[in-house]
Amino acid sequence: MNTDPTNFPDNAPAILVKDVDFNYGKSTALKDINLSIAKNEITAFIGPSGCGKSTLLRCFNRMNDLIPGARVVRGGIWVDGTEIHSPQVDSVELRRRMGMVFQKSNPFPRSIYENVAYGPRILGEKRKDVLDGLVEKALRGAALWDEVKDRLHEGASGLSGGQQQRLCIARTVAVEPKIILMDEPCSALDPIATVRVEELLTNLKKDYTIVIVTHNMQQATRVSDRTAFFYMGELVEFDDTRKMFSTPSDERTLAYVTGRFG
Repeated sequence: MNTDPTNFPDNAPAILVKDVDFNYGKSTALKDINLSIAKNEITAFIGPSGCGKSTLLRCFNRMNDLIPGARVVRGGIWVDGTEIHSPQVDSVELRRRMGMVFQKSNPFPRSIYENVAYGPRILGEKRKDVLDGLVEKALRGAALWDEVKDRLHEGASGLSGGQQQRLCIARTVAVEPKIILMDEPCSALDPIATVRVEELLTNLKKDYTIVIVTHNMQQATRVSDRTAFFYMGELVEFDDTRKMFSTPSDERTLAYVTGRFG
């Protein structure tokens, strides 16, 4: 296995996973994971509960580091050609470069404006004109500006569920990450709000690489370019989404996408 990130070409994938085993204490959660995630594409992770898809997602920004006993025991993960566990990688900076959107929208108990400005402020931006521009750009990017531009200083809690999730996406893009990780971002939304978020994802991939964990196979077919199917901690199949759902290579994938289990 090549462990020297300087040997990767300039056109390296956004994320490269090689031979990864991951444990929670003595329990193996991921076994021998290999995949390459292309830049400016949407990659969907699917599979039954407990199959390891969210664990892998949290490996990418090292959020699993916060769990006692959780660790990569073999292999490596490269982001833009740099192995993320190398000593020179700052995990805080890594998480800034990899925005995270969670299953349940979690706006701060602040105004809409302050929710979006929070990240740039933390990074040291104090100029009001710059913050104003960043807030507007992020809200436009999240397809929310026209709905909230006249109420920026009202509490975010007054927004609908779908609007709150798009606000969380705006808060994520405000710090200009390269990659956006999403863990079941639509599971708590109604169908109309889900459509708005899915439309947003298609627009965002022009500027970002997106990895989305979803239990909704129809959603995977609608939004993703490539799909990875996980089962019992293993990556069973990783392929073009249309091919995966029409002519999967593995019998387990076929059984899952046709609803025979899961």
